[in-house]
Amino acid sequence: MPHLLILDDDKAIRETLADIAGDSGYSVAQAASVKEALLQLDMRPPELVLADLFVPGGDGLEVCRNATAVGSEVVVMTGCGSVDNAVQALRMGVRDYLIKPVCLERLQSILSSVARENQVASIGDGHCGRMIGESVAMRDLYLQLKRVAATDLSVLLVGESGTGKELAAEAVHQMSPRHKASFVAVNCGAIAPNLIESEMFGHERGSFTGADRQHKGYFERADGGTLFLDEITEMPMDLQVKLLRVLETGQFMRVGNPKGAECDVRVIAATNRSPEQAVREGRLREDLYYRLAVFPIELPPLRARDGDALLLAEAFLAGLNQDHGRGKAFAPEIQEQLEEYHWPGNVRELRNYVSRAFVMADGDTLTLRVSSGLETDGGMVESPLLAQMGTVTVPVGLTLAEADRRFILATLDQCRGVKKLAASVLGVCPKTLYNRLESYAAQEQQFPSERQLDSGQGPAARGAPS
Repeated sequence: MPHLLILDDDKAIRETLADIAGDSGYSVAQAASVKEALLQLDMRPPELVLADLFVPGGDGLEVCRNATAVGSEVVVMTGCGSVDNAVQALRMGVRDYLIKPVCLERLQSILSSVARENQVASIGDGHCGRMIGESVAMRDLYLQLKRVAATDLSVLLVGESGTGKELAAEAVHQMSPRHKASFVAVNCGAIAPNLIESEMFGHERGSFTGADRQHKGYFERADGGTLFLDEITEMPMDLQVKLLRVLETGQFMRVGNPKGAECDVRVIAATNRSPEQAVREGRLREDLYYRLAVFPIELPPLRARDGDALLLAEAFLAGLNQDHGRGKAFAPEIQEQLEEYHWPGNVRELRNYVSRAFVMADGDTLTLRVSSGLETDGGMVESPLLAQMGTVTVPVGLTLAEADRRFILATLDQCRGVKKLAASVLGVCPKTLYNRLESYAAQEQQFPSERQLDSGQGPAARGAPS
């Protein structure tokens, strides 16, 4: 049950607000002075504080400062609509600013929103949505997600592959006023370049070969809700221009329809690259970057989350035990290794390890060693391989797409054809790499590369006309 602290020197107002909050499922504490409010904060930090700025015995802003310091949401109330007081309060991170007489409908909306956030983000229990972690780094992350969820700002999530960027975006959606509408997740690197515009904005029937019906794009499907754009730096530059227009105007055009359509979508983007570096390399438009990074959040890698590796592993194992009706547990030495290993693949690698150890265990004790290398389908590839990576020479004038292709294929060769390892080295998810390789294979069938011709694999070598 969420807890509310009301600070107001008017008893009738306090009791009226307490009744409303009680009906909304809150426990309520009341204070008529700053001193009483500070004592209540010490006894039980509330999820929400409703504070009058002008009360006996001190400045109400002092209560606001102390409340925000312990993670409480703060809504200030005053009968004096002073702009200076509002600005000062907002700079301290208060959630809202209400002028007396308080609009009860608006107050009810705030109470419902905070109660819902408290249910989704049980920070004290080490959870935020489907994210799990009790480390200081994760608690800081939960607080940022909770704060930005109450707004409608665009968010840019930055973090290594496997750190849970989609789960973070989903948590923001579930804690936001848009939670009843759709949450649509899109991997920008997993869509064929020739289809991505149609997938994003939709198309009309007959707009191109194979378009036998009208198709709603991701923006239309997410209308009223949240659109999560993962691997935003993999989006083609020409489409980034159109995305920027949608973000600025709320309008888009289906392929094959010159008339614009409107949408109300909150966009959360994510990348496992440094966005600033992506801008310098020409992978991300600078104007789009600033439009997306209104509220940037960095997700910590698993190696920076003290104590969370074992917590996550136990949670993954509990899920497997429940699914398969087993009661398996980690051997004591494995528990130590789980915390000592640096997990370059982050939570995704940890989940894969637990799944493999569960399958490989002969009895009910998991003893599969956690190695200092990277586990792949082909066995264990030790990390020194990564230090032996060669170089790729790219001539001036080569297109960016061809340079990407050469770099990806060279990395795959160096990784002995092990795609999961190559994806980890490249900093992309395996699905993105698989789609790129399929695209290259299709292109080489239609337009054989110089490497194919030189090796005798092209059409000319097979007797086709040259």
